[in-house]
Formats: sequence, structure tokens, C-alpha cells
Amino acid sequence: MDSSPPFLVFGAPQIDEAEIDEVVACLRSGWLGTGPRVAQFERDFAAFRGVPPERVAAVNSCTAALHVSMLAAGIEPGAEVITTPLTFCATVNAILHAGLTPALADVDPASQNIDPAAIEATITPRTRAILPVHFAGRPCAMDQIMAIARKHDLVVIEDCAHAVEAEFEGRALGTFGDFGCFSFYVTKNVVTGEGGMIVGRSEERVARARILALHGMSKDAWHRFGDKGYKHYQVVECGFKYNMMDLQAAIGLHQLSRVEQNWRRRSAIWQRYDEAFAELPIGLPAPADANTRHGRHLYTVMIDVARSGVERDAFLEAMNAARIGTGVHYLSIPEHPYYQERFGWRPEQWPHATKLGRETVSLPLSPSMSDGDVERVIAAVRGIVRS
Repeated sequence: MDSSPPFLVFGAPQIDEAEIDEVVACLRSGWLGTGPRVAQFERDFAAFRGVPPERVAAVNSCTAALHVSMLAAGIEPGAEVITTPLTFCATVNAILHAGLTPALADVDPASQNIDPAAIEATITPRTRAILPVHFAGRPCAMDQIMAIARKHDLVVIEDCAHAVEAEFEGRALGTFGDFGCFSFYVTKNVVTGEGGMIVGRSEERVARARILALHGMSKDAWHRFGDKGYKHYQVVECGFKYNMMDLQAAIGLHQLSRVEQNWRRRSAIWQRYDEAFAELPIGLPAPADANTRHGRHLYTVMIDVARSGVERDAFLEAMNAARIGTGVHYLSIPEHPYYQERFGWRPEQWPHATKLGRETVSLPLSPSMSDGDVERVIAAVRGIVRS
């Protein structure tokens, strides 16, 4: 008999009976595609973030949200969009898919977010937008970023994939810029399996983003095939297949209703990690700024071999051997061959992001974790570093 402990999955979502019952009800309804549950999820999310429902649009991923937001913003092809090198490839890929040119500005080594001073230094006559990423749930310095945007007349599109509950100076992230883009991927703080949401400042631009997200059609499927009779549609733009399904929204409706409860649980785990690792020779996340609410999405530690006595990748392997899942968020963008070959980027151009990307490890952080799970993670980290 195998006596090894169960594998602790990194980022495992908490799925309760309410989600399961709603999915079953959705299946029995016969309406699996974009329909009434997506519309309800949009209304609920708008209320959650304190914006009118006309200023949100559900899509099938945060990547899709970023892509159509940039198109709806009307940025001319080839223009530059400044973003962070410490992000998932989707951020940069969405810029490219929109026919735009990514420009990288290094991060602040403490916050790990894009550095406003680096943004200012990266601006050229071709710059038209800033795409800040609220890394790990920590709000970017939105006061400084918006001041730069106003000074240079730039569009701001916030990547809020990690920051669904986060706030800066009492205001919800995603509501500062022209657009805010959210993720409901399976490891995120609100889960639909795959999914995303656009929040916009302009109803007109959000309406265009919504049309772009479903083939460029003037009517969505719910309104074409609903009980009020068939509605003809017209294709008004060359759009994409980015719509969210009711099957996804069925999960999200109940995830959203527990968002505060889940945030409190993750915050408690975060505090326990801070206490348990305080004396270890590893880097810990910086404390949240007093004027912000941290989303507590990723708990990242820095494993520097000179300080910790273990290579980062050896640490990852040892955690896996202890049957504990971990993540790397992220190997910096200029480390990847595609971007090196296409743009000639080299990691040393962005030293802070490069150093962080080579040292970072994300530990399990989920409301589904028991106290025993948390103590398993703590014991494993202590054992690996001390050995």
C-alpha cells in the first residue's frame, strides 16, 4: 500500500455544492452557451466592482479581455504599449495580437510591480498605452501611473488577473484605467475554469469590446435564439470567438458570492507563512502598502542560492518530491526564445525582473487548503532550506 501523502495541487480551487448544483441546473436547462447566467454574472460582477452593468462584458479569458480592450480603445496599429517584463506571456501576446508593439519597463524589486519611473523612461513618440499588471494581487502605484498617462495622453489598460478583490486608496482595481481585465482561470481567486471580464470607463467602448468578442455580430446568441423570437444579426466588425458560456458563469456566480470569505482565508494562510518563514534565509513578499488592499493571490518566496543554500530549481524539485505543488511566477518575458528572436531582447536589459524570475517560487495558497495542508507546506520549506 502506498503510504505517501496525497499530492497537494498548486492553486486548487474551492468548489462547493452550490457551484455543482448550479452547473447541473444549467445542464438541465438546455442553455449551455452565452445566456441568462452570463448576464447575471455580469450584473453581479458590476455590482461587486461598483460600476454600472453596461460597463462590463464577460469573455472566455483575461487574454481575450486584454486583446479586445486594446482594439476597442482605438489604438493605431504598430503603436507601442508599455508593460512589465515580470508577467505571464499572455500580457505581451495580447499586445501583439492587437497589432501593437510591446515595450518593457522594469519592475520595482520590492513590490515586483512595474516601476513608474521605468515607465516614464520607456515612453517614446510612438507610445500610446500603459498596461500595468497587478502582480500577485498587489496594486500597482496607480496614482503615479495615471499621472503619467494624463501627462502623455496615454490609454491605460489594467491587467487585474491576480487582483479581483484588490483596491488602491479605497478604489477597486480595474476602475482606474480605460479598461480593467480580470481572469477566472482555475487557479484564480474567482474561478469559472476558463473565463474573463472586461470593466470599462466608457459604455461605448465596452459595447464595442462585446461585439468584437463574438464574431463582430450585432446580436449575441441569447438574443437571437431566446423566447422572444428569432432576431437577425449583422456582422459589423471582424470579431473573435471570445464569449463566455453559461456553464462557466454557473460556477462563477457562487464563487463571487464567497469572494470575501475566501480572501480572509487566504489572508490567514499568508500571515501564517509570514510568521513561519520569518527567520529562514529566503526572500518573502513585501508587506502590503497601508493605502491598499492586497488581493493575496500568489505567495512568492525568493530562493537565492547564495543566501538560501539551495538552487531555485532544486527547491522546486524537492517540493515536488514532498508531494507539494508549486509555481514559478514568472520567468521574465525576455528569458523566452520567441521574444529574444523577434525583438532582440536580452534579460540583462531588465535586471530586476530577470533576478526575480530566476529566484521566485509560488507556494500553495488556496481557501481549499486545510490547516494541515498549510503546516505540510511550512514543514517542507523549512526542511529543504535548512538541509
